[in-house]
Formats: sequence, C-alpha cells, structure tokens
Amino acid sequence: MSATQETGGITGTKDKDYNLVWFVEQCLSNALRLETYIGDAERAGDTELADLFRRAQAESRKGAEQGKDHLRRRLSS
Repeated sequence: MSATQETGGITGTKDKDYNLVWFVEQCLSNALRLETYIGDAERAGDTELADLFRRAQAESRKGAEQGKDHLRRRLSS
C-alpha cells in the first residue's frame, strides 16, 4: 500500500478522521497567523487590509469550531 492510499493501516486513523483533525489544526493555525497580519496592517495604517484579515480570521475560527463540533460528535459515539 502506498502512502497515497493510506486508509488508517499505518496511522491507525481513518483518512476522513485524520482529514478532519488536520482541518481543525489548519484553521486554528491560520487564525494565529492572521493575528500577525492584522498587526502588520495596523502598524502600516492600512485599516482596509486589517479588516480583510479580521474577516478571514473570523472565518478560520468558524471553521475550527465547526470542525471541533464534528470531532466531538464522532468521538462521543
């Protein structure tokens, strides 16, 4: 079995579950990264760009929360 066909035999986690964990981590990581970008834009006096990054950060947080809700339901069943 190649790594591109891994379905849980190597990691012990089914692809769909692994993908969900990865998604949550990426959303949270993105929210943190965007905090830096917001600060950079604010220091440059670019409120339009800072607002764009704030909206993107809110969407990343939303994605993380939705992913965590899915994880909770799946882990409790």
